[in-house]
Amino acid sequence: MKINHYIIFLLICYTLFVGCKKETITEAKAGFNYEIINQNFTVPVKVSFVNTTTGAQNYEWTFEGGSPNVSNKKDPGIVQFDHAGTYKVKLRAWNEDNESVKEISLQLDSAVTVDFDPIIQTNEFSPVKVKLNNKTIGASTYSWIFEGGTPATANVQQPPLVNFVDTGYHNIVLTVTNGRSTFSRTKKIHVAASLSPSFNIVPSFEDNDNEAPLNATLQNATVSGLTYTWTTSGGTIDHSTAENPNIHFDHAGTYTVTLTAGNGKESKQVTQTIVVLPNKNLRTFTDVKLGVNTAHSTIGSFFSTSLRKTFKAGDDLSTDGKYIDVLYFGLNQNFNYNKFLSPDSASAYTFNAIPQAMNSKVINTQENCGCGNIMSSSDFDAITNGSTFQNYTVNPSAAGKKQFTNTAIPRIILYQTTDGRKGAIKIKQYVSNATQSYIVVDIKVQKTP
Repeated sequence: MKINHYIIFLLICYTLFVGCKKETITEAKAGFNYEIINQNFTVPVKVSFVNTTTGAQNYEWTFEGGSPNVSNKKDPGIVQFDHAGTYKVKLRAWNEDNESVKEISLQLDSAVTVDFDPIIQTNEFSPVKVKLNNKTIGASTYSWIFEGGTPATANVQQPPLVNFVDTGYHNIVLTVTNGRSTFSRTKKIHVAASLSPSFNIVPSFEDNDNEAPLNATLQNATVSGLTYTWTTSGGTIDHSTAENPNIHFDHAGTYTVTLTAGNGKESKQVTQTIVVLPNKNLRTFTDVKLGVNTAHSTIGSFFSTSLRKTFKAGDDLSTDGKYIDVLYFGLNQNFNYNKFLSPDSASAYTFNAIPQAMNSKVINTQENCGCGNIMSSSDFDAITNGSTFQNYTVNPSAAGKKQFTNTAIPRIILYQTTDGRKGAIKIKQYVSNATQSYIVVDIKVQKTP
């Protein structure tokens, strides 16, 4: 009997022990939250995980495609995913009695690099066709805007050729998505003006009177041209395909000059007419001021009919001195001693010597010269051709070289340059202004002997 009581006692204790143990079992429940850092689903993506598991002491994380890809920490912190796609994240949590598993999927977007090359076809002269070379990586949709172009928009990866007509800069905008995020890039193209041929016929300095023989430059003013071809009805062009060639006309007449310009897209022509006048072999200058010796530094006492220029004291004559053919010396504001001089005698009359000065013949007082025909004021005014000077001999006597006063107005002075050109000076006015006194003259001279 005692043995049975003992067995019963053991059964009771076992029952109580098992019952107590069942009351202390803890259930493991796996759980976690996650956050996409900056809500950026475009790889590389960083994800923060926070463990919310209950009842577990052990953890095993698996991050498919992640770095790290496994972890045994309760809170793994931030995991980075470098490649687009769908990835599973799994948490296994357990205690000594049981375990629990939670699994989710992450959809991560591809990285996007937006890039394209606008390739201008032929050249940038209007109209311009542009080919778009799309180099974008990772996008799923495409939206193009062509500012000022035709077509104006496109929604394909590789758009057709786009035509631009208006000159200036045009924006080309490409906006793409990868399913969730949007990316954009803008580039500019330039459209130059369309072809517009134009030119001017510019006579040389020596031929500004448009008289034959005439040399001129064909001054190209074409807009958006690349090639040029010149033709003429009577002149001679030195380089018919140059941009700015020279042209020569031997004889008087009316001539045409035609420019054909091209730019690889189109060709256009423009024609101009030039009238070359008969050669009168005469240059005329009116109202030239020449100062007395005290006004040489402000008004100037030297003049060059070749350069059409007055020279003053202090001017650099190292190159231009040889072209001075008119030199006036006035003693003072009273004009009681006046003389036109040969340029090579300047240093004898208060002036500095003129470098490379020419030796000229000058008749200051025709009335005293006894040199042949006397040119009157009306004779001077009537000269319209250089050949008229053949009627006058410039061979001054001693008396003809003498000074003159302002008592006779107008006064005609004859001169002949070293190279044989004959000319006449008409004094029209004596202007008394203290040290700044001057005379006003007209000059007529042959262009060639």
